[in-house]
Amino acid sequence: MENVKADKMKRGEFLRSLGLSTSTLMAFYCIGTTMTACGSSDDDPEPTPGGGAVNGVTGTTTGNAINFTLDLTHNNAKDLKTAGTGKVFGDVLVAFTTDSQYVALSRICTHEGSTVGYRKDQNDIRCPTHQSEFSLTGAVEKGPATSPLKAYKTSLSTDGNTLTVTA
Repeated sequence: MENVKADKMKRGEFLRSLGLSTSTLMAFYCIGTTMTACGSSDDDPEPTPGGGAVNGVTGTTTGNAINFTLDLTHNNAKDLKTAGTGKVFGDVLVAFTTDSQYVALSRICTHEGSTVGYRKDQNDIRCPTHQSEFSLTGAVEKGPATSPLKAYKTSLSTDGNTLTVTA
């Protein structure tokens, strides 16, 4: 059998490399919709049908209909109660800035799609791939990116324990 890099092989290619029949492959594809990848990431929670929270997040964190609530008392999000922190949830970077304001921006750099991050010392957003810099409103401060990051609305509960992010 030929050596294939694991990071390049798709599920179907792997199953075919095992010599499985077409009907067996179809069964795996049907079952595959309930299977998950080998790795997992607490930074990329998916919404739970029926409204239950996963990793302190309730709602939709990916796609065009961003609308979720973070439980800031949950282990996965409690760091966001400390000014100068940021964390990715699905497609959204949420930061509690050094100015003690919550901001939520697209995590996807508009230059080449890398994941951006919050920088405490500069109190801004930066793409580590090509060093584009963005303001806390998403505006480009330094290229090569030329388009702003999408900004989302944030709303903190009166008790300070939940943060709602909406498009």
